[in-house]
Amino acid sequence: MEEMEEMLAAEETYISCGVQIGTKQKNADMISFISQVRNDGLYLIDLKESDHRIKKAAKLMARYDPSKILVVAARQYGQKPIEKMADVIGAMAIPGKFMPGTLTNPNAEQFIEPDILVVTDPIGDFQALKEAVITGIPVIGLCDSNNRTKYIDLIIPTNNKGRRALALVYWLLTREILINRKKIENREDFDLSLEDFEAEL
Repeated sequence: MEEMEEMLAAEETYISCGVQIGTKQKNADMISFISQVRNDGLYLIDLKESDHRIKKAAKLMARYDPSKILVVAARQYGQKPIEKMADVIGAMAIPGKFMPGTLTNPNAEQFIEPDILVVTDPIGDFQALKEAVITGIPVIGLCDSNNRTKYIDLIIPTNNKGRRALALVYWLLTREILINRKKIENREDFDLSLEDFEAEL
């Protein structure tokens, strides 16, 4: 009963933040993550899959040295959430423009060697994604209904354009990573709010 109540509460939170709102385009790669299409042609994302894969991604990320995790977001609304998550878990973040050669050119001033990459949008973060493929590191990707997922090792189906949706996904990832690392005992111990992760309008 308690688990059911927790699941319903989580679903309400996802809906209130618009995590389920996809686009009017559907890529074949994302069909299995789409629950329905609205009358206005907007595809809706399956929130059970979103929830399951956020937890799965956090479990995977918790196995890595935090200083070797790289999170990128070219999208404006993704920049504050990734910086906040990186700050809390001790990861690297590249908000805004990703400089070519960051992962592939050892002579580049900004050269880094992460062990895993998280992209906020495979389209906007294509350069980082391409370099991760070249270097052979795994990629976790926040994918909307219109995304191709060819180079994504672990898909988190979500609205990857909305301000509140991105804040919520990165807030949840941060909390679950801390739980998996035994930094906090349970979800109630997580003392950061969703607003702490939310980009300004």
